[in-house]
Amino acid sequence: MNSFHMMNQHTIGILVTNTDDSKFAAGWPNDGEKFTTLLRSVRPDWNYVVYDCTKGEFPSAASECDGYVIGGSPASANDSDAWIASLFSFIRTLNDLEIPTVGCCFGHQAIAKALGGAVGPNPGGWGFGVSPTHFNAAEPWMVPPDKILWLFAAHSEQVTQIPEGARILGGDDFCLTGSLAVGRHFFTTEYHPEMTSPFFEALTHAFETYIGEDVAQRARQQASEHPHDGLKFAEWMAKFLKMPR
Repeated sequence: MNSFHMMNQHTIGILVTNTDDSKFAAGWPNDGEKFTTLLRSVRPDWNYVVYDCTKGEFPSAASECDGYVIGGSPASANDSDAWIASLFSFIRTLNDLEIPTVGCCFGHQAIAKALGGAVGPNPGGWGFGVSPTHFNAAEPWMVPPDKILWLFAAHSEQVTQIPEGARILGGDDFCLTGSLAVGRHFFTTEYHPEMTSPFFEALTHAFETYIGEDVAQRARQQASEHPHDGLKFAEWMAKFLKMPR
């Protein structure tokens, strides 16, 4: 048991899965910092521990933290890298122990895949911009309640089959599986609450030749029309991660 627990403070483990080692990525805070900053904005008194799963860093035991967040990645949940297999194994342990975990983008897909679901290419091509999740369920951690949240999107794949025991909380026509839950211990989103507007603007510019000019232009228009609800989602994450169970 680590010293954070001995101090009786809530500890959240941030599982970094981002494999982007480009010059662009190096100019911005990494995902461990992004998620820590996001959650600190709503729970400044919690402790945050970062594990870089892509380098084989995992908690020595699932009980090392009170809850976890699994972030995004340009990697695919269908890839055969050793660290992805290790992550899937850890996800199944978290599931067995019912330890609260939030998955975002790759994390959302990894949870679905690790538990027996399927991930495949988006039927509509790149999901890149600001996307709505229309929530059709009102879970106890969704306070304050919102029927629609707009979050930054950057994904070419999505969950195409949910695992047994999972339920769809929300989505839209582009991605029906925009948010999932398993029991009261897994809560996921296909999107990126941790991204900021300046980062997304720079990402759109950096990726324009990769995603295509039309997709980039659509992303800029969406970003100008819809406020990003990252802080609202962060509050949901925090309530979920410390919800009485």
